[in-house]
Amino acid sequence: MAGRSPSGPEAARGAAPVVSEAVNKAHLEFCSSQEWARLVEDELLPWVLDGCELGDDLLEVGPGPGLTTDVLRHQAARLTALELDRDLAAQLAARLAGSNVTVVEGDATRMPFPDGRFSAAACLTMLHHIPSPALQDAALAELARVLRPGGLLAGADGLDTPARRELHVDDVFVPVDPGALAARLEAAGFGQARVDIAGDRVRFTAVKTLL
Repeated sequence: MAGRSPSGPEAARGAAPVVSEAVNKAHLEFCSSQEWARLVEDELLPWVLDGCELGDDLLEVGPGPGLTTDVLRHQAARLTALELDRDLAAQLAARLAGSNVTVVEGDATRMPFPDGRFSAAACLTMLHHIPSPALQDAALAELARVLRPGGLLAGADGLDTPARRELHVDDVFVPVDPGALAARLEAAGFGQARVDIAGDRVRFTAVKTLL
């Protein structure tokens, strides 16, 4: 399917690194809703993954309730979902037991994976829940570390808008500046960074620099 820009309310993925309550209750309920599931499957992921080759061993960071995971797991032979929140990680592991998904409880700024493990990684509406630009950069560097040389990072995030600020009352919201994102990806160890804006969202792809 040709890439389409997603629309509708912001829905960040689950808990972000170094924060135990990065998503408020209403926000988490939306992230578990059929409305978000339809948006993910019909709009967000077709847009983010348009033209992307994910390979055989995919990493997803910050899946939250896992509605993105439900779609991503059909894109690769193996999918590892890294989730900081213990309860969300346990619930997702139980729900997807016996599938091609392995759920790992862990911090995206300190990933428990060896260098060069994954063929690709997905980072979907979760960067802005990491509580500082420095920690966001640490997560990007960790993504580069655990990817194989030439491995692809594909992601999306929400732009800073009044409606999104309202949705994030009493949770973490550190929006990513799309104008600086390509340079930040390159500083983290990526090349071929591409950043696109459509509506109130930004998508990005980058490739781990060859050794």
